[in-house]
Amino acid sequence: MTLHTREHLDETVAAIRQHTAQQPQIGLILGSGLGDLADAFEHVDRIPYRDIPYYPDSTAQGHAGELVIGQWEGCTVMTMRGRLHFYEGYSMAAITFPVRVMWAMGVHTLVVTNAAGGLVTDWEAGDLMLITDQINLPGMAGHGPLTGPNDDTLGPRFLDVRGAYDVSLQGIARRVARAQGLTLREGVYVMNAGPCFETPAEIAFMAGIGGNAVGMSTAPEVVVARHAGMRVLGISCITNIAIGADKADHEEVLAMAASVKPRFSALIRGILRELA
Repeated sequence: MTLHTREHLDETVAAIRQHTAQQPQIGLILGSGLGDLADAFEHVDRIPYRDIPYYPDSTAQGHAGELVIGQWEGCTVMTMRGRLHFYEGYSMAAITFPVRVMWAMGVHTLVVTNAAGGLVTDWEAGDLMLITDQINLPGMAGHGPLTGPNDDTLGPRFLDVRGAYDVSLQGIARRVARAQGLTLREGVYVMNAGPCFETPAEIAFMAGIGGNAVGMSTAPEVVVARHAGMRVLGISCITNIAIGADKADHEEVLAMAASVKPRFSALIRGILRELA
């Protein structure tokens, strides 16, 4: 189990500040196939993960593996262009360390995005879903990012994760979607540890316990963000309809994410304008 100390965090932030003088307030984590959104940033500072102390490198297909800080729609945004996943072999503490770094850099609001399979039969691939809550299956099974000694300077030992997704931020997302004429689904995100896609029985189980979309990320990052007192907004790109499907394919996920990118980008940009 990888555990990072406060000294590790301070060392990492000091290294990042050698590459940028910008002070980010908004954090953005881009899901599979969505990393190109960072190309729209202005006044950009790019830092490969390999150049940042204690950062694991991203090995997942569709994830570039670099930290990007820049200006977007009036906000100074710090984004992970390529997130880290539990299935890559890293600990939960390791894959959420970048969220700790965002907080230490001054980020107060985190926007998490992901590619997810839909668990609602009348939804369509290409829909966007506002995440209103989550079911963290790995966390419920004992694989959580807060396992181990707690540093009280980073957050409380026992965390109340009710209301993890900020209600006021959800309201902004709804208003922006309406103004753009965009259908924005809403629902509960379920995390599966991966890397296997779910069996039909597992899909039926997740839908039966209240899930509306399933993916292999996000939930641990949200837990750590809330542990640090950050506000969180979550949006899923429904890249395939898992329930009732004959198969699941990662290439199809990436292709659908690419096709949705213009609408997804417009939504995120509109939200950032509101936050600015």
